[in-house]
Amino acid sequence: MKKYSFEDFQKEFPNEDSCLEYIVRIRFPNQELRRIKGRKAYTTQDRRHIYPLKGTIFERSSTSLMKWFYAIYLFSQSKNGVAAKELERQLGVTYKTAWRMAKAIRGLMKEGDIKLSGVVEADEAYIGGRRPRRSGSYFKDKAPIVGVVQRGGQLRGKVISRRDEYEIIPFLQKYIRKGSILVTDDAAIYNVVRGYKKQTINHSQKQYVLGDVYTNTIENFWGQLKRSLHGTHHSVSKKHLQSYVDEFVYRYNRKNVPQPDQLRALLGRIDPPKQL
Repeated sequence: MKKYSFEDFQKEFPNEDSCLEYIVRIRFPNQELRRIKGRKAYTTQDRRHIYPLKGTIFERSSTSLMKWFYAIYLFSQSKNGVAAKELERQLGVTYKTAWRMAKAIRGLMKEGDIKLSGVVEADEAYIGGRRPRRSGSYFKDKAPIVGVVQRGGQLRGKVISRRDEYEIIPFLQKYIRKGSILVTDDAAIYNVVRGYKKQTINHSQKQYVLGDVYTNTIENFWGQLKRSLHGTHHSVSKKHLQSYVDEFVYRYNRKNVPQPDQLRALLGRIDPPKQL
């Protein structure tokens, strides 16, 4: 699979103008615009002014586009996420600025509401929380998360307030097409689920694989998410956990996308194309 190195990034985006021109091509494809000298603005043929950063994560930011693009490059190439402290170091910005940039970039990674089908695994996990000041390896305030993954397809995850049918069943109904094969563990929550061809693996009896009946795919995702959050961010509060879940769901869904396309796909999410 083709790599996209830092040198490749520098060649494609060597200066501020190259970043701005790329944004213009994304937001105003096939339009004839003329740059206003000394400004991040353009004019149309009928002399209207166009501001390509308006409505994007770059609007009202005093940080250079080159630093923004480099931050997005880091996010697009990383498997384990990018901490705000790492952005602070790499970009030479304040921690506050780095944190806000990271939050904005994660906002680009939120997936849509397409329904999964075929064989779909569902499972829950407890993730996040802050490590207490006193010694100990446990985390306080862990949050329950429910996830579904289509085998050979996409994944969706949501932070929920309670691990019960009132939170989980609406999530399943939202993301899984009726008539699909739903594979779960033997948690009582799934006994009341209707509309799917259910298959159950009995974890309580230490049964983890029975032919094609298993939840290993979603469980592997939980493991990767936990390792990445702990290794990269060390602790994540409940308040912001959903954005981190969105980030790693996005990564999972594009794990086979070539690196150059990873960057372009993320840049393409800064805003939908505009028509003049």
